[in-house]
Amino acid sequence: MTDLRYWIGFNIVRGIGPVRLRALLDYFGDIERAWCAPSRELRQAGLDRRSLENLLAARGQLDLGRELEKIAAAGAQVLTWENPSYPHLLREIPAPPPVLYVKGTLTEEDAWAIAVVGTRRASAYGREVTRNLTRTLARSGITIVSGLARGIDAVGHKTALGAGGRTIAVLGCGIDRIYPPEHRKLAQEIVAHGALVSDYPLGTEPEGRNFPPRNRIISGLSLGVLITEAGKGSGALITADFAAEQGRDVFAVPGSITMRGSAGTNALIQDGAKVVLTPADILEELNLTMVAEQVEARQVLPADETEAALLERLSAEPTHVDELQQQLDLPISQVTSTLALMELKGLVRQVGGMKYIVAREPGVKYVVD
Repeated sequence: MTDLRYWIGFNIVRGIGPVRLRALLDYFGDIERAWCAPSRELRQAGLDRRSLENLLAARGQLDLGRELEKIAAAGAQVLTWENPSYPHLLREIPAPPPVLYVKGTLTEEDAWAIAVVGTRRASAYGREVTRNLTRTLARSGITIVSGLARGIDAVGHKTALGAGGRTIAVLGCGIDRIYPPEHRKLAQEIVAHGALVSDYPLGTEPEGRNFPPRNRIISGLSLGVLITEAGKGSGALITADFAAEQGRDVFAVPGSITMRGSAGTNALIQDGAKVVLTPADILEELNLTMVAEQVEARQVLPADETEAALLERLSAEPTHVDELQQQLDLPISQVTSTLALMELKGLVRQVGGMKYIVAREPGVKYVVD
């Protein structure tokens, strides 16, 4: 991507986040034009004085070609809003990060993801609960997303890896900085079986103020957020708040009312979070009970014109199979057999009475020749 360096440049400029960058792109129509625009036009585009000063200073100081070289030397790649590999679920949230630095690999199957977060001061109960739930989720084909922090986050990542699953760690610093430092080996294992992700430029130190904003990415990459143990002041509760704002499901494990570490999860349940006692509580709620089968089906059962036509006619409102047959003017046997295969792929769902709806599609698109 020839203009990748300008995305990186804007991501380094303080004061130009997703909203301001979107306004600049809408005004100039092109990120290179926005980067090179004169001060007068930038002010007309709505850039405030401080952001303008920061941009002008960055343009004078940054060697964008060198920034690209540093990213390559770090073994990372950059995804932007314009990149088709940008995570589909994250793209859905309000003001998604314009730039993601990724070390490792993100796959289409990572759209089946659950965030597992909690307190850094995990108890024996919290660790055991996290292991039990995460192990089954990972073995069911679910990618585990967390923040590489001490405590529950680390247990979630390690358990997913031990179960042969995939895991993604979202950092509150540059992709070239691992925090906490004792998790360097864990980070290497995650790169081999998942990815490290950050929206912070290379070299960004792990300052405390960086961690709450990164939690929106943890929830944004996930279908739902599971908090296994958290006290009243735990940062995991910030992730739960972001999840609720993004329309993601929030799950919480109950704990003893005498344990400070369970005060946050118990409060979440009081506020409407879904109670989790077994992995099935999550898998069934999110219709993820057959993810492994769905992944295999997507690989071996190619889409065809009938599938494409059915998807065009299905929505969140139930449609009877007879109505679909009439609209397509195809044999009922062809319609029902195709719907059965699509249900196995996770594309559609039967809601009773031979009525179907389109399932929540995690971003895998088929091209029909």
